[in-house]
Amino acid sequence: GLNFIDLMVRQGNIDNPPKTPLVPGFECSGIVEALGDSVKGFEIGDRVMAFVNYNAWAEVVCTPVEFVYKIPDDMTFSEAAAFPMNFVTAYMMLFEVANLREGMSVLVHSAGGGVGQAVAQLCSTIPNVTVFGTASSFKHEAIKNSVTHLFDRNADYVQEVKRISADGVDIVLDCLCGENTGKGLSLLKPLGTYILYGSSNMVTGETKSFFSFAKSWWQVEKVNPIKLYEENKVIAGFSLLNLLFKQNRGGLVKGVMDKLLNLYNSKKIKPVVDSLWALEEVKEAMQRIHDRGNIGKLILDVEKAPTPLMANDSTETSEAGEEEEDHEGDNENKERMPFIQ
Repeated sequence: GLNFIDLMVRQGNIDNPPKTPLVPGFECSGIVEALGDSVKGFEIGDRVMAFVNYNAWAEVVCTPVEFVYKIPDDMTFSEAAAFPMNFVTAYMMLFEVANLREGMSVLVHSAGGGVGQAVAQLCSTIPNVTVFGTASSFKHEAIKNSVTHLFDRNADYVQEVKRISADGVDIVLDCLCGENTGKGLSLLKPLGTYILYGSSNMVTGETKSFFSFAKSWWQVEKVNPIKLYEENKVIAGFSLLNLLFKQNRGGLVKGVMDKLLNLYNSKKIKPVVDSLWALEEVKEAMQRIHDRGNIGKLILDVEKAPTPLMANDSTETSEAGEEEEDHEGDNENKERMPFIQ
């Protein structure tokens, strides 16, 4: 699985990144080839998906058994590689942190991405939940049926939400950070929960830019605890990778995976795969995530041969860096990518 965090790792926009050389990637699916002496519950040949603390983008992956889960019989390997990060993140934010219940409302940014689509599907399992989503305009036709109200990511979504729901929303899920932090807090109803689970606005051009990072950082709303107390609002953060690999909550995550697989087997949720890429195409795949061109999850497939480039193709479209936002609505660049229908 290819996630936005992989792009942040590549650009150095995370705390204490590992030293290079390194193999990126935090989730994968495949067939068990070997077992440790004390491993129980798995056999060689089992179809599995797993979390990995880096090193997932490889033909052979080694990870502790507590991070490995069997794949349902009717789930494909590409769906399985798209499942763990997105759905566990979405489930734990909605149900473990924000306590989603019947009749609530949720605002999710990047509604067309992997987590956004998982959030929309999980919200549909609870009666009468209203989902507000923001996404680039070219994605709206494809995802319009997955959310209740859809807004352009560059529009004044605060006013649009308040026009529909004057009191605001119960839950805000923010993967953007920057100025969206203050906007999200302003939209919360009393006893509402704002959850930051990413900071994609910190990523701009092809390389890390201190000035862009600083600009996004200074746009973050400075949280006043007294104001939270007076307004009855909750602000929270969620990092699945830290929960797994730094805070040793693999048992908790396994319980969540069991619930998610039950939902999958009941046909209530299904991972959305945007496209498959050969390992040699990782630059183009990361560019698609960088340009916010994906609907659902991008997958690196070790068995896939590279797709021949067309004559007018270029992988250098965003080397200019700071002008990245100008390409948000560039359909031509995004449509050339090999979609999975």
